[in-house]
Amino acid sequence: MIAQLILSLSILVVLHEMGHFIPAKWFKTRVEKFYLFFDPKFSLVKKKIGETEYGIGWLPLGGYVKIAGMVDESMDLEQLKAPPQPWEFRSKPAWQRLIIMLGGVTVNFLLGFLIFGMMLWVYGKEYLVNDKMEYGIYADSLGTKIGLMDGDKILSVGGEKMEEFSANMLRRQIVLNNAKDIIVHRDSQDVTVNVDPKFIPVLASNFYKDYTIIGPRIPFVVGEVSEKSNAEKAGLQKDDHIVSIDGKPMMFQHEVMKAFSESKGKTIDLGYTRNGVEQHTSITINEKGKIGIVLMTPHDFKWTAREDYSLASAIPAGFHDGVSFMGDWFKGIAQIFKGKVKAKDSLGGFISITKLFSTSWDWEAFWRITGILSFILAIMNLLPIPALDGGHVMFLLWEVATGKKPGDKFMEYATYVGFALVLGLLVFANGLDIMRLFGK
Repeated sequence: MIAQLILSLSILVVLHEMGHFIPAKWFKTRVEKFYLFFDPKFSLVKKKIGETEYGIGWLPLGGYVKIAGMVDESMDLEQLKAPPQPWEFRSKPAWQRLIIMLGGVTVNFLLGFLIFGMMLWVYGKEYLVNDKMEYGIYADSLGTKIGLMDGDKILSVGGEKMEEFSANMLRRQIVLNNAKDIIVHRDSQDVTVNVDPKFIPVLASNFYKDYTIIGPRIPFVVGEVSEKSNAEKAGLQKDDHIVSIDGKPMMFQHEVMKAFSESKGKTIDLGYTRNGVEQHTSITINEKGKIGIVLMTPHDFKWTAREDYSLASAIPAGFHDGVSFMGDWFKGIAQIFKGKVKAKDSLGGFISITKLFSTSWDWEAFWRITGILSFILAIMNLLPIPALDGGHVMFLLWEVATGKKPGDKFMEYATYVGFALVLGLLVFANGLDIMRLFGK
């Protein structure tokens, strides 16, 4: 997870800084340093090529390009005491400086759209067709508190029809769009489940972000038996359908797997059907709660549909997905300002970001998260805080509109204030992660 985080941030930071570097060179502005990560006191690697020193710092909190004649994170103020030089940032027209400052976030936005599009092109999209889930859903403890029941077939959430089954769609509609009701088909009739607003902060909290809530009810059918496993010793075969454990009827994956987990190291009586005939066998559950089989999936039951994309169709589809993600992100921030979601429960720092990645190396998941982080990096950098790109853009827009350029001393103090704000945000977000580690 840590390796994936470092690789993802390295890609994003290098390309972001390239977004500043290329237009700076284009406008003949001297770039003194180009660094991945920060290098207070010393660098891990550095090499000077032409007028620019390229390097890797030891503090993995981002990266930077040091542009001559600009008040930035390096806080190198000595150069500003000398008269402006033609190759310096401060000597360039406001419109050129604006393009240089917007270059980084522009690259991150374009990269996010590109990643989303390329993922659709390479991997396509497979999804559960809601109408094909013949056994409906199962509801975990939180799902039952909301008012859902095992066997429900969700028809719509907050007025939006559920065509592709997705627990995230349920969470999204409740948290971001204030869905007040869920329409389900239950016991041969349509039933309205009213959603209590108290579940908005619960579903948005970091504690419940990986919580199941609901899932598809999938029959526990053997897809493959591992050699020399307890399942093979017990005589289980492909297509066997589990129907009971120790005489208690159960046939769905979520309930059988829970029973296995509660019976670790024990021998149980397993009831199953084979070719329509019920049989029983004794089987030992290992210490991991497993018996040595691969289960049949919704794909095997033909509950899924697949959509493949050509390159021409993937790009606009990726753009649509990117815009949708950013729209949801802003809705989430709005819910915090409205007081419906608590910042301390939903925000996080580097630990939270690391947990986004899979515990095994999964390239599809890696690129999806990298695309998401690219959008977030772009949005955060556009905040009108001095020391961030958005702060410089704010002052440049003022200069373009009024013709008055902020003084170097003003920019120096504004940058100090910006650093304090950014540092405060970092301490707050990462402090939340640390408190969660200790269960507070």
